[in-house]
Amino acid sequence: MTKIKTISVLGPTASGKTGLAIALAKRLNGEVVSCDSMQLYRGMDIGTATPTMEERDGVVHHMFDIVEPEEEFSAAEYAKIAAGVIEEIASRGKLPILCGGTGMYHDSLMRITGYSEGEKDEALREELYRIASEQGNEVLHARLREIDPEAADTIHPNNVKRVVRAIEVFETTGKTKTEIDREQIAGEIPYDDTVFVLEFADRDLLYSRIEKRVDIMMDEGLTEEAERILRTGRNISRTAAQAIGYKEFLPYFAGEKTLDEVAAEIKLATRHYAKRQLIWFRRMQNVYRLVPDENGTVKTADRLADEAIALANL
Repeated sequence: MTKIKTISVLGPTASGKTGLAIALAKRLNGEVVSCDSMQLYRGMDIGTATPTMEERDGVVHHMFDIVEPEEEFSAAEYAKIAAGVIEEIASRGKLPILCGGTGMYHDSLMRITGYSEGEKDEALREELYRIASEQGNEVLHARLREIDPEAADTIHPNNVKRVVRAIEVFETTGKTKTEIDREQIAGEIPYDDTVFVLEFADRDLLYSRIEKRVDIMMDEGLTEEAERILRTGRNISRTAAQAIGYKEFLPYFAGEKTLDEVAAEIKLATRHYAKRQLIWFRRMQNVYRLVPDENGTVKTADRLADEAIALANL
């Protein structure tokens, strides 16, 4: 089997992934494929740090703005669509360069060779969310443990969305999520993927970049973007509603908090998210780890690209 050559640039938010991916694309005749669960949504550009056309610097980007905020979207759906995009890019002699911070989406693309998720049951899903809301997350998680103990061991009770989906999979297919995952990972992965993970030596410097990015987002109109998403009567999907930088505005729109308080909450939530990303990527094996900072300053994207190309002999 001839595998498609790909490069993946992964890391926490505000670590410089986009700049590195674009620099690599320009040098290696590549195109960028987003591997971010929120940049998929249309109209959520500022809050998700979707690269502007100027930032893209002439490099073709894919998997941005492909679904409406009202639509639910899963890692398996991402993998199915992204696989087709990667194949199309490679067919033109270009190098697909995945870029993002959603580790689960990258795993789904690189590990899953089949995408059967079972039918969706909206009524069941609403009932399961109602149970979690009225009786508590632990009650719903206990139901999953009765059905699929292995899945329950890997999904935290507070991750209600994944608990609901695992139960829904069983109810609509008759198979547990664990059984389906094993079936889907049985085949050979069609990619020869070189993975670069960005890891700051100075964690405080990363957090400082996060806070500065939030300030820039506020200046660029994040408040107005959040208002368009949240206050226009749209029925936002649970997936899109998880995006940091939107739900934090609800108390402001209700007159309960100031914009400064909202910005502080977004910064805190983003730092916590970055910590979770770091934990996820730290578990990855057979990857090249790049350090974006040195002596308190951040390296340029071009310098990081030089290091990446030399490290992996690209």
